[in-house]
Amino acid sequence: MAVEDGEAGQVHDGDHICPLHTPLTLEEWEHNTEPLSAQVRHRAKKLCTCSHARAKALLLDSVPILRWLPRYRLKEWLMGDVMSGVIVGILLVPQSIAYSLLAGQDPIYGLYTSFFSSIIYALLGSSRHISVGIFGVLCLLVGQVVDRELALAGYPSENSANLTTSVAGAAVENGTIGLVCDRSCYAILVGATVTFTAGIYQVLMGLLQVGFVSVFLSDSLLSGFATGASLTILTSQLKYLLGLKLPRAQGWGSLIKTWVSLLSNLGSTNLCDLLTSLLCILVLVPAKELNDRFKAKLRAPIPFELFVVIAATLASHFGGFRERYGSEVAGAIPTGFLPPQLPAWHLIPNVAVDAFSIALVGFAITVSLSEMFAKKHGYAVDANQEMFAIGFCNILPSFFRCFTTSAALTKTLVKESTGCQTQLSALVTALVLLLVLLLIAPLFYSLQKCVLAVIIVVNLRGALRKFTDVPRMWRANHVDASIWLITMATSALVNTELGLLVGVLVSAFCVLGRTQRAGAVQLGRAREAELYEDMGWYRGLSTQPGVAVVRYEAPIYYANQMLFKRALYRAVGLDPVHEKAQRRRQEKRRRKLEEGALAAAGGQQGSGDERGAPVSGGDTCPPESLEVGACSGEAILPQRANFHSLVLDCSPVLFLDSAGVGALKEVRKDYAEVGVRLLLTRCRPSVSESLQRGGYLEDKGEHSEVVFLTIADAVLYAQSLSSQNGGCENSC
Repeated sequence: MAVEDGEAGQVHDGDHICPLHTPLTLEEWEHNTEPLSAQVRHRAKKLCTCSHARAKALLLDSVPILRWLPRYRLKEWLMGDVMSGVIVGILLVPQSIAYSLLAGQDPIYGLYTSFFSSIIYALLGSSRHISVGIFGVLCLLVGQVVDRELALAGYPSENSANLTTSVAGAAVENGTIGLVCDRSCYAILVGATVTFTAGIYQVLMGLLQVGFVSVFLSDSLLSGFATGASLTILTSQLKYLLGLKLPRAQGWGSLIKTWVSLLSNLGSTNLCDLLTSLLCILVLVPAKELNDRFKAKLRAPIPFELFVVIAATLASHFGGFRERYGSEVAGAIPTGFLPPQLPAWHLIPNVAVDAFSIALVGFAITVSLSEMFAKKHGYAVDANQEMFAIGFCNILPSFFRCFTTSAALTKTLVKESTGCQTQLSALVTALVLLLVLLLIAPLFYSLQKCVLAVIIVVNLRGALRKFTDVPRMWRANHVDASIWLITMATSALVNTELGLLVGVLVSAFCVLGRTQRAGAVQLGRAREAELYEDMGWYRGLSTQPGVAVVRYEAPIYYANQMLFKRALYRAVGLDPVHEKAQRRRQEKRRRKLEEGALAAAGGQQGSGDERGAPVSGGDTCPPESLEVGACSGEAILPQRANFHSLVLDCSPVLFLDSAGVGALKEVRKDYAEVGVRLLLTRCRPSVSESLQRGGYLEDKGEHSEVVFLTIADAVLYAQSLSSQNGGCENSC
């Protein structure tokens, strides 16, 4: 039997001395790790140290406009910023009025929201291109909360009572002034409170430096969520397209409830609203397609929405659609600004959970768009600063009766394509909206709500087109397509906020499932090269005599330690636990046979058989005959494995926890008991450190091993240790 002489670095095998392969080693740098308390003190000292340079840097980082405005290239950038700002402002006028309808608010509050958010993001945002304002999904979420709180407060549904009638007993404490709100007043109070709470969440997340959470919201998750919410938005606007006066469905399955309600009331369709809706759709859909098709040739997109709004308002006013046909119109839109008011503090507990999901969606959309356009144009954005910016875009406007905002893809694309260079374009957009707020807003009194609903529905085209991409997504990646489908279906059919949660959970379980499904593959060596790859994937690879090389393609931790063992045993074709059990059973049978043979022999001698006749059925089986299966037809012992060493390639193992280290210890021990040595190779430094801390490399007994840097080094070392034939010819 070959034994290792650690001092001489040789293997002795009888009279032969085989040279032992010397493993390749690298000298590590000395790492002086500070204690945790020292690290905390150092970090706190760094954060609390105040100097002129630090104060200036903090101010410039917190208010990015102070950094880029002094460097503004007036001649190169001004024209593009002004043009993009004016065009986005023109587009925002009809969209702000329309999306107010989706949020359950009066039109003026949508204009307020777009105005204030444009100014605040221009001051605090780190992206040069995104347009922050009203976003359809957030309006839907806010509208759902508003309708719920209105119902809980005892207000009648939107269409079942005069909206300007005060409700008896509905008194709202607003700051220090006690007043009785009508339905519209209470609706914006709820919306502003939700917005304030969501903004607080976002600022707190910015303070806690949790901007990294955006990486956990994958593109497929966000796309599925937006598409599912778009279906809900589309369904919620159908009642306006048909001129039906129906309350908004609440609770889970609102989309199905709305469709049931629509189908039950089709007989009450307002023909004037229906014809107006169809006419506007026939104009806007082709117009949008023309804008998309010729966007490369157009200096700016043609604002067809504004033209439709103007034409529809004139037709409704002079045609008397409200008085003659009962069409719902936008109503009185005041000019100027209302005095600021505090949120309804007593409503915060009611809306806190809803506000958190709204804050998370708004932040995720904003950061995703910011990073996408920053990467496209070659600059960097700060996710935490984006959190601050969007948080203050919600907190400060909430005092002026605004609702939740975030970045919006459609307006951002328009902004970029029309020459935007900096957020100065957002200030120009705010000036356009200010002009509307001060002078033009009352002119939209006669605008039909069905026209606003058409604008919302037509702008959902991009999200709804994602359904045509499902086959391509499925071919590209089954997991991402499944996440998209599950998130979309849950958001649309069950509940919008629940859809986001389900999408996050499904994504997490998919990542976890990939580590659970990881397998171990046997590696072979390429000809005339020290390259080892998967034998099931490449041709022409060969195994090494007496050595099995296996790679496990996942981290090893508490959740997959048992799966790791099974995959490893399956890959090499030898389960040491089963092998040991088989040997114990065979040993037990051998002992029983020996005892029976001895007992039979003793009985024969006691009977006084003088002729010494052989004992029938009592032949003694020598132990060696058992090993080759030559005794009494009994089951033979399992054959010894055709390898004496197992090399485990740990390059895909990103990390090990204590359970993973324990699993490796058990595997090494089990294989050692059946005569197989386990060698680890290509471990990352962090994995090697985990092995050292977990005690894997501290054992100095018979099976003490080192971690090898290459697979070839481990194979040579294993072949130099021992040979299946017991000689030096094959092991040296």
